[in-house]
Amino acid sequence: MATAIRREETSGTVLLTLATGQFLMTLDISVMNVSIAQVASDLGTTVTGIQTAITLYTLVMATLMILGGKIGSLLGRRRAFALGCIIYGSGSLTTALAPNLTLLILGWSGLEGIGAALIMPAIVALVAGNFTPAERPKAYGLIAAAGAMAIAAGPLIGGFVTTYASWRYVFAGEVVIVLGILVLARRVRDVAPSQRPRLDLFGALISAGGLGATVYGLLRTSEWGWIQPRTADIGILGLSPSAWLIAIGLVLVWFFFLWERHIEQRGREPLLSPSLLTNRQLAGGLTVFLFQFLLQAGVFFLVPLFLSVVLELSALDTGVRLIPLSVTLLAAAVGVPRVLPRTSPRLIVRAGLLLLMAGIVVLMSGIDLDADAAVVAIPMVLLGTGIGALASQLGSVTVSAVPDERSAEVGGVQNTATNLGASIGTAVAGSVLIAVLTAAFIQGIQQNPQVPDEIKTKASVTLAAGVPFVSTSDLQAAMAEADVSSAISEAVLASNAQARIAGLKTALGVLAMFAVAALFVTGSIPSRPVGTEAPSSAKGP
Repeated sequence: MATAIRREETSGTVLLTLATGQFLMTLDISVMNVSIAQVASDLGTTVTGIQTAITLYTLVMATLMILGGKIGSLLGRRRAFALGCIIYGSGSLTTALAPNLTLLILGWSGLEGIGAALIMPAIVALVAGNFTPAERPKAYGLIAAAGAMAIAAGPLIGGFVTTYASWRYVFAGEVVIVLGILVLARRVRDVAPSQRPRLDLFGALISAGGLGATVYGLLRTSEWGWIQPRTADIGILGLSPSAWLIAIGLVLVWFFFLWERHIEQRGREPLLSPSLLTNRQLAGGLTVFLFQFLLQAGVFFLVPLFLSVVLELSALDTGVRLIPLSVTLLAAAVGVPRVLPRTSPRLIVRAGLLLLMAGIVVLMSGIDLDADAAVVAIPMVLLGTGIGALASQLGSVTVSAVPDERSAEVGGVQNTATNLGASIGTAVAGSVLIAVLTAAFIQGIQQNPQVPDEIKTKASVTLAAGVPFVSTSDLQAAMAEADVSSAISEAVLASNAQARIAGLKTALGVLAMFAVAALFVTGSIPSRPVGTEAPSSAKGP
């Protein structure tokens, strides 16, 4: 009895340690998004400068995830986790004290990004090493929920701290939390690496270049365009820089796999074994992971825009409206494995995707010119439950597909897939939103008899590259400063209001179609609960 109690206490400590680490890794972006203007003012820079730092943070994480997973295999997962925490904490301290944009980028984008690339793959591997196959769905569910909750809670935390103190306290608080994690990490069990093969540095360079180019291209699509350049001056041979970057990135990723296969055939240790991705269960789990984060990132991009720009709620009020999502997400992530331990993972994953789709559709149908903040309540419950259901299964599905000693590699690939998914989701949602907003706004101006022909012509030319998603108050203030007549001002405001709704509804509709597409790849998710299948059928290469 005493042994069982001690094991339960240890498991709880391990889970708390790893979940807290996951929460921190995903908190920064959502916190910073609501504090951009204040951060820019404090550092004497522009909003564009802070957005660049946000982009670089995502970029560093995405490019180094596979390498971070491999380093965990070489050093030991707990050592990699602790080293990542030290680097991340140093970055948080540098960010908290940063007097300018340069040091902010060094601390946040650089050091924190490197730390996250070590920590996140290690978390996946440490769960595999500290929990039995039967316990893993609940553990992975809680950890994934912690990450998703950080995205949802970020606006609330960032809004509150920025409003009543300073954004710097968020990063200072992270330093304290990291110190606590390092103390608790001593309770985390790890298996020391049995061998220390040479690191494939050339493969690491290729993978970083390929993933970096792809992710950066995706993140810039809203500014540069997908294929056609937004403006003539940024085009390269008639194509958008994003198109070139994504193409170059995909070619480098393809070459990376060719190189890794070559390394493996010569009997050397590859950075990532290509044979891993021939495992049907692993490939299916990674694909659904990508879709989950695509949908999740798209929704978390659009909903705050609706609340903060269309309805003009404060950052704090916006965060409060997202609380139902956090609550239901945690409940589903923890509750599903507990209540339905013998239920088919494939069934739960499909139910989660259907709930995600339902939440998006209900939100899309509820958003109109007369909608208020209450319209997001039911969608948040549906979305939170769906994300929590997916979180409760996918981590254990991917890790159980391979032997435990390869869990760190899987962690690196898994986090690469989630970063790619999040980048695609944000890029797709943002580009569709701006494209439809621009078309609808220009059309509204053209069809309004109150607007003179001269202004119609000027608007068609100057706004063709994209109409900014701005609030009614900001647009009204801009037109008052430009001394626009009241009749024209009212016409422009009405067109802008209708165009914003059209953009949001269309972007949500595209995300709903991605949810439908995700259902078609769930056939490779196992139908039997993880831990009940024969080892030969689950472990693959």
